[in-house]
Amino acid sequence: MSIELSTVTGTEGATSALASGAVTPRRYALRFGDAADTPALIQAFRRMVRGLEFDVCEMAVTTYLCANAYGKPFTALPVFPVRGLHHGAIVRSAAGARSPKDIEGRKVGVSRGYTVTTGVWARGILQDEYGVDLNRVTWVLSGDEHVAEYRPPANVVPVERGGDLTEMVASGELAAGIGVAGRPGLTPLIADAEEAAYASLRERGLYPINHLVVVRDDLLRAHPGLAADLFAAFAEAKERYVERLRSGGPAEPAPADLMYRRVMAVTGADPLPYGIAPNRAMLEQLVRHAVSQRILGRAPAVEELFPESTHHLTG
Repeated sequence: MSIELSTVTGTEGATSALASGAVTPRRYALRFGDAADTPALIQAFRRMVRGLEFDVCEMAVTTYLCANAYGKPFTALPVFPVRGLHHGAIVRSAAGARSPKDIEGRKVGVSRGYTVTTGVWARGILQDEYGVDLNRVTWVLSGDEHVAEYRPPANVVPVERGGDLTEMVASGELAAGIGVAGRPGLTPLIADAEEAAYASLRERGLYPINHLVVVRDDLLRAHPGLAADLFAAFAEAKERYVERLRSGGPAEPAPADLMYRRVMAVTGADPLPYGIAPNRAMLEQLVRHAVSQRILGRAPAVEELFPESTHHLTG
């Protein structure tokens, strides 16, 4: 008899075969909750961090890094079902910043919390590729952090009561915004942002990881084979998705499908590799950003973040 695990992941792309039941772990049954849209999935991250509500849960990678630092009782699998290119996540209006360096000494909005993964990668891009001194920017948040214990640095402040980040960026009150809602008149702060992102992929291998999957520690202790079994199932589901991409599907591709196809064309490789080895460089870079941005107090070794039974798995 298989053990049932309450599970929340996205239902498209690399996890769709798991959500539909087409792929299942060998000794476990995944009972999926409702996270069919992005807001519900983001709320699941928070519910897992604050209430440990699920057995298996997709989670933004920087949320996990922060949660791990505060001893939350779950551990990630080296399964990365969502990646992204974030040069276009930083937007401005005609009244705002003219170039990345122009945000120094000014205020920049950040949708939701300071530890949001898109924001961490976007700030890293500003620092590494455009020489922005992140400490000279005041980051204005529209929400709080999933990890309630975390306290951001002094140059991170909440938006004033009733303030709307999108409107504040549009008016020029904020020099730019990361992850703010799209509206006419807002354009990427980085010129030719999409092509700049693919140039970074080609030239320096920048291919950000957005999400991973975490499992409750009590279950990992009680079932020594659980981590490897789940890894194998997530890898099989992902491979089915990648094969669909290689064959030209889906018929009506989402923006993420088109991005993964182009990544395959640029790299000639699996656009969603799983395991530590093929992702070490990106994980180490993200940890470096998290330390530099004062999200983490120290840089953990990559192996510390995942169960030992998964350290040599790839898929």
